[in-house]
Amino acid sequence: MVSLKSYQKVRKALEKIGLPGQDAYDLPTSEKRFPDGAGYRIEISGVERPQVLEALIDESDKRDVPCHRLISVVMGATLLDDKELRQFAQMAHDAKMEVILTPGPRVSWDIGRQVVTPEGALSGMRFRGADKLVEVITDIKRGIELGFRGFLVIDEGLLWTLNKLKEIGEIPKDITFKVSIFAGHASPAGGKLLEQLGAGSFNPVADMSVPQLAAIRQATDFPIDIHIVLMPSFGGYNRFYDAPEITRCVQPVYYKFEPGPSMALYTPWSSVQGLCDLAREKVKWAEIVRNIIQDNYPEAKLSKIGPKDLAIPQP
Repeated sequence: MVSLKSYQKVRKALEKIGLPGQDAYDLPTSEKRFPDGAGYRIEISGVERPQVLEALIDESDKRDVPCHRLISVVMGATLLDDKELRQFAQMAHDAKMEVILTPGPRVSWDIGRQVVTPEGALSGMRFRGADKLVEVITDIKRGIELGFRGFLVIDEGLLWTLNKLKEIGEIPKDITFKVSIFAGHASPAGGKLLEQLGAGSFNPVADMSVPQLAAIRQATDFPIDIHIVLMPSFGGYNRFYDAPEITRCVQPVYYKFEPGPSMALYTPWSSVQGLCDLAREKVKWAEIVRNIIQDNYPEAKLSKIGPKDLAIPQP
């Protein structure tokens, strides 16, 4: 039988290597911030086409809500031509918005189908073989040539490879990589690993308590990306009223909005107008979250438009 003393020994051992010995049930206030001194920012995902970005920018201006980061072309950048991507990069540049481009092809569309089976999905979304690494890195380099400076990564092996390519000059030093929720990390150790591998930020699994998120913050310095609302197929929740406490304990954070059906349920790029409408809805919800934070944790600072550390496209 495991005794309480055994737990205490493990906790002390974890603390010796820079990890918290338990979740942060005392909910300490995070002293960490973005370079501009802010504690939180807004991230909008599912910005699939230039028309969707146009709608998002218009709604952001109308509501006076800064949108700092766009998770874009989730369908895969290979499905937009160079003209569309250049237009997208220029629009985001002019609006001073960071773009995290989603490269393609991706694992779920590989000829290997283990990942789409109920049990196979548990092994995670990882690139299969050397050729798939070549393909995805080629697509990332295409995006870089078109002016994009940020990319979504779901595979620790790919993340390690990309940062090694930075070291030898194959990829520019200013390129940033955000680790997706599909990587499946959910602990201080996972967050610390991704930070050491060169991630610019990471999205932990969505269904985490505030003490669990606060424990990750204790072990890491880089931004944590948090779903504040999530589509039903991924568990489905609305955490708007958690935002003040998450901000206090976990800052710096990006709040992201995924209210609609996911890729598992429909083809998200089939209706451009539907995506435009959804982008406007996400900006509205970002405004609501900002207001809740301002009313309940007024000490929190939201970044203004276009802080200097953003990976804004340079077309």
